[in-house]
Amino acid sequence: MLERVLLLFKIKDLRNKILFVFLMLLAFRLVANIPIPGIDIARLRAFFQGNQLFGLMNIFTGGAMENLSIAMLGLGPYITGVIVMQLLTMIFPKLEAMYKEEGEAGRQKFNQYGRILTVPFSIIQAYAMLSLLKNQQVLGDFSYIQIITSIITITAGAVFLMWLGELISEKGIGNGVSLLIFAGIVSRTPVYIKQIFVTWDPSLIPAYLGFFVCAALIVVGVVLVNEGRRNIPVSYAKRIRGRRMYGGVSTYLPMNVNPAGVIPIIFALSILLFPGMIASFLSVSGNPAVANLAKSVAQFFNDPWVYGAFYFILVVLFTYFYTAVTFDPKNVSNNLQKMGGFIPGIRPGKSTADFIRYILNRVLLIGGIFLGLIAVMPSIVQGITGVHVFTFVVGGTSLLIVVSVVLETKRQIEAQLTMRDYEKF
Repeated sequence: MLERVLLLFKIKDLRNKILFVFLMLLAFRLVANIPIPGIDIARLRAFFQGNQLFGLMNIFTGGAMENLSIAMLGLGPYITGVIVMQLLTMIFPKLEAMYKEEGEAGRQKFNQYGRILTVPFSIIQAYAMLSLLKNQQVLGDFSYIQIITSIITITAGAVFLMWLGELISEKGIGNGVSLLIFAGIVSRTPVYIKQIFVTWDPSLIPAYLGFFVCAALIVVGVVLVNEGRRNIPVSYAKRIRGRRMYGGVSTYLPMNVNPAGVIPIIFALSILLFPGMIASFLSVSGNPAVANLAKSVAQFFNDPWVYGAFYFILVVLFTYFYTAVTFDPKNVSNNLQKMGGFIPGIRPGKSTADFIRYILNRVLLIGGIFLGLIAVMPSIVQGITGVHVFTFVVGGTSLLIVVSVVLETKRQIEAQLTMRDYEKF
């Protein structure tokens, strides 16, 4: 293992890529600590400490929202744009054909639409957030010029983070969006440790022990789910070209238990935070009926059992949804047929595609349920113990994302090393 780590820094190309990624993460942390002008930081932090919903949003921006920095929205608008585009593929066949059938050029055009949507979503979210904070008397008297300037600045910060994520992804050392979220979560670790010691209470020792047991189970579970495979046997017919014979071998088509990785968690959180955010925004409405309804919705989603149930369902659904967008059994079947491959006992063509889809759906059911259970485990512990410690709720989700991102990045780095080993021969 140590030799592989040293090898990373011996290969100039890999070393430059890793250093570039570190520089991008450093730039993200610098931007996350640059506040927009005219903010009372003390009052702002008190607001986030007393609001669980916005505290959770603050976690995934690495404290940028708590500082009301120019990157306060994090990658939320970009993720929302990607979700909307992928949902539209199920409504508009032309978009689906662009993403799945037009090759790399089609995917680049599709991704470009997602980037364009980031701008309007950033403007809407920035305006909603600033209006909420102003109504909560956190911002004080902001003039229209200051609000417009702040919205433009926050939108530029969201687009900048999207650009950083794209640059990191191009280097092939992990997914840029996942790594930026990972950096934001890890940067809050000292705050968590400080919170535990500051609020230390001997009566909470069983709850703390339960949390750490959950953390250990989450790590083991995430590794099992992400590394699990269902191998489908594939055989290749013998073909003779000239004096050479090709094929006649047997191999496997690996089917990941969780091919979507950490994306279902990120998507689920983005959707789950939306109703609570809207409810918090409308709770200060001048209309008493709307304000009371918004407060009821906010209290409903603050319940750990309700939060956990919706979180579990969304993780399972997005596991299926994201895999359906990125993995097409029909294309796999066609590629196998073109290369002379077949699954023993299954006819090529539609029968092979149906068989792959049959296996995939059952594998995803195991992976989605397992991933959902791991995600909501800290909420279950909080509901059973009755200890409302915010770290318990975000700890499981944060740990889930961190472990998944580490595994995904490790896999891509190993692929880079393996590719260079082949080049030597």
